[in-house]
Amino acid sequence: MDSFSLGDVEVTRVVEFETATRPPAVMFPDIGPRVWDDNRSWLAPDHWDPDAGLLMTRMQTFVLRSGGATILVDTGVGNDKSRPATPAFDHRDTDFLARLAAVGVRPEDVDVVVNTHLHADHVGWNTRLVAGSWAPTFPNARYLMPRADHDFWHPGSGSRARTAAANANVFDDSVAPVVDAGQAVLWEDAYDVDGALRLEYAPGHTPGSSVLTLRSGGELAVFVGDLLHNPVQILQPDANSCFCEDPVAACVSRRRLLERAADEGALVFPAHLRGGSGARVRRSGSSYAVRSWAPFGERV
Repeated sequence: MDSFSLGDVEVTRVVEFETATRPPAVMFPDIGPRVWDDNRSWLAPDHWDPDAGLLMTRMQTFVLRSGGATILVDTGVGNDKSRPATPAFDHRDTDFLARLAAVGVRPEDVDVVVNTHLHADHVGWNTRLVAGSWAPTFPNARYLMPRADHDFWHPGSGSRARTAAANANVFDDSVAPVVDAGQAVLWEDAYDVDGALRLEYAPGHTPGSSVLTLRSGGELAVFVGDLLHNPVQILQPDANSCFCEDPVAACVSRRRLLERAADEGALVFPAHLRGGSGARVRRSGSSYAVRSWAPFGERV
């Protein structure tokens, strides 16, 4: 099953690609090997390959059909992008648009694109090459971008990003062309997409990292971008990834999110999870645990 409904909103998962990535100690330097070993039974193989000593990750877009509109949450890595510091992202050639078409979404059908933040693996399909120039992939869409991230990553900002190398070229090829086309909405603090969907800042991973909340028919879900990179952070909410710009703020945002999700029964969708791609969480002492997984199937 690639789709299911939450209230009146249909949620569909479209996978761009998945891959092994860096060792756990590199990605999460504050999490020791015992945590991984003690949780091997459910972290492997979807989220961690203990034999290879590498984490597993997935690039995916969530398609929401809400109030007659088609909304994409994050747009992955994209094709033809120059990412010299990240070989797995460099000059990709995937069939992502065909995968979108397979679930009934053509580029011209998209009404709204949500970029939870402006890292390379969340904005890649914002644009595609057309006659040698970058043009918005979704010509009829409003692209919702957090202003704090736009201003932080703007080449003229003078910001000293700790992830500058990993995000080289991203603003020029995947953000600026959308702004120049007049399709970007640079929102601040909070933004109501429609009656069921609301964006709010959850800073730390980046200055404008955001959470999209879905409330419909008594159902609640949160699309959290990279607030959680791996479900091990549900157990260890004070552990940041190596890509967080402000580690202290990231921990505050993550704990606030998990507390809310546990108390309200929200289904949590991080951007890169394999397996069910999302989880309901419960309190476990001063931390949290997975209560159940999202009802997606495993065909990708």
